[in-house]
Amino acid sequence: MDLIKIAQETFRIEAEALTKAAERLDQNFLDAIELILHTKGKLIITGVGKSGLVGAKMAATFASTGTSSFFLHPTEALHGDLGMIGKGDTLLAISSSGESEELTKILPHIKRFNIPLIGLTGNKSSSLGRYADVFLDISVEKEACPLNTAPTTSTTLTMALGDALAVALMKKKGFKKEDFASFHPGGSLGKKLFIKIKDLMRTESLPIIDDQTTLKKAVVTMSEGKLGTVLIVDRSGKLIALLSDGDLRRALMDKDFDLDHLAIEYATKDPKSYHNTELLASEALEIIENDRIQLLPITTQGGKIIGVLHIHDLINAGIKSK
Repeated sequence: MDLIKIAQETFRIEAEALTKAAERLDQNFLDAIELILHTKGKLIITGVGKSGLVGAKMAATFASTGTSSFFLHPTEALHGDLGMIGKGDTLLAISSSGESEELTKILPHIKRFNIPLIGLTGNKSSSLGRYADVFLDISVEKEACPLNTAPTTSTTLTMALGDALAVALMKKKGFKKEDFASFHPGGSLGKKLFIKIKDLMRTESLPIIDDQTTLKKAVVTMSEGKLGTVLIVDRSGKLIALLSDGDLRRALMDKDFDLDHLAIEYATKDPKSYHNTELLASEALEIIENDRIQLLPITTQGGKIIGVLHIHDLINAGIKSK
């Protein structure tokens, strides 16, 4: 038994079904888009078994792409949750046969409340097909299952149709990356688009010394600061240099090395700094990576230190550069 060939045949069967479904999209698809687009309430998705699982995924996709939506199980609807469907809502029901018992029992009540119904079924003559205001065909020639029984091709097609509806609605609404990120503030895109320098920079107990501090004292401050760096300021408090642990290691190789010398003698003069705390943290990470530094001092326009941004803080927060 060649399992690779079996797997490849599964892909082929499902891919062919998707291609054929794409070719038969018609005005009904556009009608469904318009119906959802003009829904003043919520798009409620329902289905039983595998259709229900696909429906739950579809509801999540719609909700995260700007279409207010949730999944409602037909059985729960029959036992009180039907009250979750109200005026202004639209129901999208999924059933390959169109005759799922739990689903068909709620259809008369849906019509009684004049709730618009989009039916995803493989049988237009079925109960769901007849009740539906908009019929979307999810019929397939065969399941990928060798027994032609387990929902495989049909569930793949149904999920793809849900994605097609969601993507079309995104385009119609002009849904942008910023909109998507606002629904996913904890995701990588949300972090990239919303978290700024001011949200992550350290502002307390900063390792700052003046330009008359000896290297010996600077090492102590560096150790206490736990940033591997000390910031050196002039008499007015303006940042003028930065002494990193790398600078310190290089200083040890100097034949004139002396811990009693001033730290600024071994420091990097005029270090890279930034003053716009509204800059996105992802852009700050780009600066840090491009300049091959670990610490980015944040200063006022006049050069006085107000905080520092360490590469480890960015990485720990899940920030990624473009």
